[in-house]
Amino acid sequence: MGAARGAPRGAATGVRLVQKISATRLFARTAPHVIPALDRGVHRLTRGKVLLSSRMLPGVVLTSTGARSGLPRRTPLACMPEEPGTSWLLVGSNFGRTDHPAWTGNLLARPEASISWRGRDLPVTARLLTGEERAAAWTALLAFWPPYAAYQARVEREIRVFRLTRAPD
Repeated sequence: MGAARGAPRGAATGVRLVQKISATRLFARTAPHVIPALDRGVHRLTRGKVLLSSRMLPGVVLTSTGARSGLPRRTPLACMPEEPGTSWLLVGSNFGRTDHPAWTGNLLARPEASISWRGRDLPVTARLLTGEERAAAWTALLAFWPPYAAYQARVEREIRVFRLTRAPD
């Protein structure tokens, strides 16, 4: 995700600095314990209108159904909007950690979910991308947020990429 055209030089430098920090192993060890908790708290306090992490990347709060428990699971996640209000890409990078994040297993088991997007709860259907479709999405994701390449380089697993499509209300 480069800085927007016409953005002040300092903004572009800030984005590059955050990208550099987020690609580190230290970030991968600490961020999963800090960022989701902060996001959940801010999201709750603002009644779904704000995600703290969305200051750098667009974000959603995914509500999926636990694959084993059957209980609702709320997970704040960065996303890449494809068609505003219609489809989004989610990356199961887990900050470059070795295991797939639990939310990806939940979506594989039960693809019907919902997201909180800009203060609105929307029903969605998730689909794991594979083959050429995944490769094209991955290229777009790397242009959007280059640290995903560092995450993939650290793990042997292929990072899962999902496309969420808005379901009829």
